[in-house]
Amino acid sequence: MKSIFTVLLGLSIATGVRAQVPLLNSYPSAKATIYIDFDGEYVTGTPWNWSGPIDAQPSGFSASAITEMFNRVAEDYRIFNVNITTDSTVFKAAPIFQRIKVIVTPTYQWYGGGVGGIAYVGTFSNGAGTPAWVFSGLLSNSTKNVAEAISHEAGHTLGLQHQSSYNASCVKTEYNPGTGSGETSWAPIMGVGYYKNLTTWHYGTNTYACNFYQNDLAIISGAANNFGFRPDDVGDTHSTATTMGFSNTGFATSGLINSGTDKDVFKFTLTSPTYVHINAIPENVGVNNSGANLDIKLSLLNYKADTLDQYNPIALVNAGIDSNLNSGTYYLVIEGTANANFVKNESLGYYTLSASPLAILPIHKFTLSGKSNDGIHNLSWIYETDETVKTIEVQNSKDGIHFETLAQVSPGTKSFSWKPLTDNAPFYRTRIITTGDDKSYYSNTITIHDKDDNKASVRVMSTMITNSIIANADKDASYQVLDGTGRLLQRGRLVTGTNNIDITNAQKGLILLRIQSDLETNTLKLIKQ
Repeated sequence: MKSIFTVLLGLSIATGVRAQVPLLNSYPSAKATIYIDFDGEYVTGTPWNWSGPIDAQPSGFSASAITEMFNRVAEDYRIFNVNITTDSTVFKAAPIFQRIKVIVTPTYQWYGGGVGGIAYVGTFSNGAGTPAWVFSGLLSNSTKNVAEAISHEAGHTLGLQHQSSYNASCVKTEYNPGTGSGETSWAPIMGVGYYKNLTTWHYGTNTYACNFYQNDLAIISGAANNFGFRPDDVGDTHSTATTMGFSNTGFATSGLINSGTDKDVFKFTLTSPTYVHINAIPENVGVNNSGANLDIKLSLLNYKADTLDQYNPIALVNAGIDSNLNSGTYYLVIEGTANANFVKNESLGYYTLSASPLAILPIHKFTLSGKSNDGIHNLSWIYETDETVKTIEVQNSKDGIHFETLAQVSPGTKSFSWKPLTDNAPFYRTRIITTGDDKSYYSNTITIHDKDDNKASVRVMSTMITNSIIANADKDASYQVLDGTGRLLQRGRLVTGTNNIDITNAQKGLILLRIQSDLETNTLKLIKQ
């Protein structure tokens, strides 16, 4: 069966100039091979030769353009036990039933034009040597579009049909165009990915019918192609975590998220309190994480593997934070995540992770305060910055640990008010994302409860504490400090105003602050680092 990839762009014919092709391999240990042929080919004796030999001219791309396209295609196939190569000798040495050649050429006239690429479905494993084609000139010689077509046509040879869209009447519109805009925009590789940033393998309706679903990942890794997925490279739990030594320059590592359930866990230890910059970046080829397949969620855990916080910027696929961490052991968890445009199981790929000490935070003196007025929660914050602010988020939480975005406000905004329907999420913090490397910075955490004259309202400056709890009380009240098991550590009396409760001798982990007034008892959950 033959499949074509329709051209959706204007025509521009490349000149067949033979250039030095860099010899690149994505996974040299794999036997299965997809060869991207950029330097021209004289093709005879294939089902394509209905009008005689085809003298396919060289693509004419520069070495840097070829490297970019290779990297894009390699990332699309990164999770599989298959080697993407530009080396013809590697292709010739591969098993004949586990290899395919994709010829990238401006020579399209023999076919007749109108398409960006063509391939016969299932030819990867039949041993016949029938190549797939990508017509670079009909794709405006765009490195992005040519790379998308290479992955798409190679996908056909691995047994895939098109991922298609249907209207409410089950009428096919053929290629699934994806959804969204910007960095997190998405389209299926077997749809049309020219206009979206994230392009991935997909589970969706294919070309047969509106009720016929195709699982791209299962078909590519299935028995017909006989190469499967790459093995997991990093442990999934804190007990199997990969230990990273935190030196004077921090550490840097990399890994692969190769399934929807895969989590990569790294362990590091700080010997003294340190400002730490942590950054997790998906494999990409340029600005705004162009060519990435992975949207990252980054979690920071304490020495007990309790989650301290999670970072997943709404409009970005990388995740990072700068934070002041106390001495001790921490875990970092990397996993793929869903966004508004695609699902978690398809968020797969390679990433780099780095952590480094910072002498000065680019965002500093970042302080949040707030109060309630007739049920309206009024928040305000101040900060000083050495970098341009890209986004400011207001976040709230039920427990002071797991935060969700409440609102996104424009750069320069320094206040926010709203009237919550309930008092179930009284914890607040603000986050700033800067344009420099899309880093995130967090304010202190505060609590706001609607006042009641018969209740003692107490606010802590932060739920993340070290050796003391700073609490502001609207009126005098008794307090108790308990550990996570409910064991009483100390008791005392709060006075109206600011109170400093010494907890130096308390163990790290969950701390409970119980406030007792004449009519009510409230308990606040805190984390000692």
